[in-house]
Amino acid sequence: MNFHDRVSVTIEDHVAHVLLDRADKMNALDDAMFEAIVAAGSHLHHTKGVRSVVLSGAGRSFCAGLDLSSMGNTDRWGANGSGGGNLTDRTHGNANRAQQAAMVWRKLPMPVIAAVHGVCFGGGLQVASGADIRIAHPDARMAVMEVKWGLVPDMAGYVLWRGNVRDDVLRELTYTHREFNGTEATAFGFATHVDADPLGRAMALAREIAGKSPHAVRGAKLLTNRTAYMDEDEILMAESVAQHELMYSPGQIEAVKAGMEKRAGEFGDP
Repeated sequence: MNFHDRVSVTIEDHVAHVLLDRADKMNALDDAMFEAIVAAGSHLHHTKGVRSVVLSGAGRSFCAGLDLSSMGNTDRWGANGSGGGNLTDRTHGNANRAQQAAMVWRKLPMPVIAAVHGVCFGGGLQVASGADIRIAHPDARMAVMEVKWGLVPDMAGYVLWRGNVRDDVLRELTYTHREFNGTEATAFGFATHVDADPLGRAMALAREIAGKSPHAVRGAKLLTNRTAYMDEDEILMAESVAQHELMYSPGQIEAVKAGMEKRAGEFGDP
């Protein structure tokens, strides 16, 4: 399935592969790309049978960030988005459209794995940061680029980097907009793993996750998303509620049987 000639989605064996497909522009973010990313994420949110998602970029880069040719357009985020004087409009729940291009992956009920290669700058880094897990090529070129253009990161980066990237490291990289590679990104907290074949490793991990109980995996993602904003008592209760819903359910019983019998589980979809 293709969205706005910018993003394609293919699904096989419960794994969705989302491909940013503007290779001639290193998948830079123009109006159509923002629309396509949000639309692809929304589509997957309502698609049955998807248990994990891989997000990658076509060609020689993941995403070069904002298409600079759009910077002269005062309505660059789109009339119905959150651009121009309307950046504070919440057009997608708690986010504007640009923020939703990154947050949509964190909001999906199933895990998302980003495979990062080539250039991953600015908004592209924030889109990748929306994934649950990021696998970067050791030579990937990454940067918190916005200050270079007189801007600040505003595509949910400050939400998505919290807890992953150390505060002083984030400040330095933001103020200086200096590049760092995939190996450094792993040390800094922008990436989870470094691998010479990030897409291959991402797909292998996605297939592994797709073989687990989808109800349990979704429950774990929801808990992880929510507990960052809870106090101790709320976290303890949230764990108990989630476990109560899973315990002795068909999926939980099948997980136990499959584990005891050393076979792949046969799970229904949430």
